[in-house]
Amino acid sequence: FPLADRWFCSCLGPTFPNRRFLIAATAHGLIDDAIASIIDYPRSGTLFDLLNRHGIGWINYHHVPALRLIGPRLAGAVGLRGARALKLLAGQLLPGIEARVRGEFQATANLYPLGLARTIGHLRHIEHFFHHAAAGTLPSVSIVDPDFETYSEENPQDIRLGEGFAAAVINAVMQGPGWPHTLLLWLYDEHGGYYDHVPPPPAAEPDDVPPQSLDPNTGPLRWLMKHSGPWPRLRALDSGDGRYDRYGFRVPAVVVCPYAKPDYVSSTPFDHTSALKLIEEKWNLPPLTQRDAAAVAPWDVIDLSVPPPFLDPPRLPPPTVPWPH
Repeated sequence: FPLADRWFCSCLGPTFPNRRFLIAATAHGLIDDAIASIIDYPRSGTLFDLLNRHGIGWINYHHVPALRLIGPRLAGAVGLRGARALKLLAGQLLPGIEARVRGEFQATANLYPLGLARTIGHLRHIEHFFHHAAAGTLPSVSIVDPDFETYSEENPQDIRLGEGFAAAVINAVMQGPGWPHTLLLWLYDEHGGYYDHVPPPPAAEPDDVPPQSLDPNTGPLRWLMKHSGPWPRLRALDSGDGRYDRYGFRVPAVVVCPYAKPDYVSSTPFDHTSALKLIEEKWNLPPLTQRDAAAVAPWDVIDLSVPPPFLDPPRLPPPTVPWPH
């Protein structure tokens, strides 16, 4: 299957800002992984707003227990924001607790807070993915997340476990009845801190929201003051001079599709908003920000004008450690 060797992170940052770019073409000021900072929403909305508006089905398959997702949302948006603020304070007062509550964000769609209806209607546990793939009932757009605490292949995890999960997902898609009409994009949200010799190129700035230091390490009181509304000067002091005007480092990206070009390597510059662009052009949807408006969709890795080379899917080498689903 074809490889994209110039697929860049959307920003020089960690997981949360890059996954925000994937679903909304903007990080909306986020530069870190502070969980209580995930309470805002972009003015232009997200991919899921576009899909819902045009009646296009979508599901985010994940590993989060249902109660962890649904519980805070029973009190509405105010309750959800309050729960995340409390988690921040707990993380400040009880070192190590934040790592135990980060699981809520294993569902990529939740990087901009989803309400109760969308959580119930569009977030499904990973076991449903394999059932839907086998039955040919996957929705038009799917996001499949691994268990990031074990299967993300990030140091110090055993990368064989992540390899086994990826193999399970790809094989399930190839062996399902929906395979002739499927395009699967397999990639990482960020580079994991590893060295790369290719400098990230310039990128279109998504919007007028500047990067802001939302890291609460300066203390819970400062964070609450900054987010209480009457403290714009304090917020400005933490904004700094950064911009979202260049990509982050490269990540691996492979396109698995019946119409994929065999043994092909694309050196076209892509970033995570290229995945958005692909969906927008497929269904004739408008861009969300200037970033995805300027993005290039990875159409060059497939050829719809010839008989599909992979209609009969190949048998991939078995993973060293199969995923135990």
